[in-house]
Amino acid sequence: MAYSYKVVEVREKMIGGKMSGDKLEKLLNQYGQQGWRLKTITSADIKGRLGPGAVEGLLITFERES
Repeated sequence: MAYSYKVVEVREKMIGGKMSGDKLEKLLNQYGQQGWRLKTITSADIKGRLGPGAVEGLLITFERES
């Protein structure tokens, strides 16, 4: 059995300010409807495209059978 993986970077700014359970749940359900299953959520400093430094965010890894 083969699997495909998708990693989604979520910055607080992308979801309208502070991370909330409701916003995260909406995102997870959106990918779940496409057949993706949550594998891991990792807190990370994600490099921004504007200027130096990094912003706090999440790396969310999904998997599904290929």
